[in-house]
This record gives sequence, C-alpha cells and structure tokens, in this order.
Amino acid sequence: MKKLFVSLALITMTLASCCSSPDAAQSARDAVLENIANRKSVRSYTSEPVSDADIETLLRAAMAAPSAMNRQPWEFVVVNSRDTLDALAGKLPYAKMLANAPLAIVVCAETTFTNREGQVIENMFWEHDASAATENLLLAAEALGLGAVWTAASDPVRSAAVKEALDIPGTIMPLCVVPIGHPDGETAPKDKWKPEKIHYNRW
Repeated sequence: MKKLFVSLALITMTLASCCSSPDAAQSARDAVLENIANRKSVRSYTSEPVSDADIETLLRAAMAAPSAMNRQPWEFVVVNSRDTLDALAGKLPYAKMLANAPLAIVVCAETTFTNREGQVIENMFWEHDASAATENLLLAAEALGLGAVWTAASDPVRSAAVKEALDIPGTIMPLCVVPIGHPDGETAPKDKWKPEKIHYNRW
C-alpha cells in the first residue's frame, strides 16, 4: 500500500509539472521578449559599484553570442579604475558619461586569423561578431537592472585613443565602449516598431 501511495504521488507530481509547463514556457518567452523591448540607452548612473558577480554575468552573456565560423574573436577590457574611466571620458567626445560611470566594458576583437593553410588573413567579420556580443551584453545589463549605453570606438580616431589608453595590442581592435552602472533616474525605452520597414520576399 505504501508503494502505491508513493507511485500515485509521483504520478500526480509529474502530471502537475506537465500541466504547468506550457504556462512556464510562455512566461519564459514573455520575459525574454519584454527584456528585449525594455532595453534602453542609459547615460546617467549612481555611484554604486557594479558587483563582480554582475560583471561575470554580463561577460558570460556577451560570450554566448554567435560568431562567424565560431571563431569567437572577441576580447573584453573591463574598466573600473576611476582614473582610466575619466581619461577615456576626456578622449571620447560621445562617451562623456564615463565620467560618472563606475564601470565600462570595452568590446574588442581580433581582426586577423590563421587559415588552414597557415596564412594570416583578415577577419572580415570581426565587427559583426563583436556587435553580436555587445547586444548580448546590453540585454544582460537590462535583465540585471543595470543601465548601459553603446558608444562607438571603431573609427580611426576613437579606436586609436582607446587602444592607447588601454594598451590594446597589435591587431586587436575596439568596436565600442559600453559605460555601465546602476541607473540614476528613469529612462523609458523607445518604441521602434515600424511596419513600413518590413519587406516580404522582395523589396
């Protein structure tokens, strides 16, 4: 009799799990889509530091991005030195918010790779790969309740300034500098849905 009760309990638990799983799956889908819709560019931060655990979560999300041929050419420079953040703010005209950010992550990538013949050739897709990693990082920041903003650093002037400030070597190139912190105030996401930009099968 005891075995019967145990078996019935296990069956009941299994059925309950099965019945609730569609709702759980729907909730998970809704949470992901809501996070994407709520992502926004945050440029003002409190003085509260970003925890090491959150930094690792951000970087894990970034490294989960797709990359061409799975080369994963990305490299990340985590900047939490006040002097370095201030120096970057002084060098980058569109990243002045670094002056009040407790953290920045500089997303970089290796711009060359060695092919099967042993030749070192240009990695034509490094910007694509680093961009995918950056978007993952920004979505993770949103999910963690952090504020972040993508500031470009791949043009010749800004990339040179970032490479010099951070001692970035050789063929590694920065794509962007992402200031990150706890938001100071509210920033509303923009509704960017524009059906007129959608084309099916041909233009």
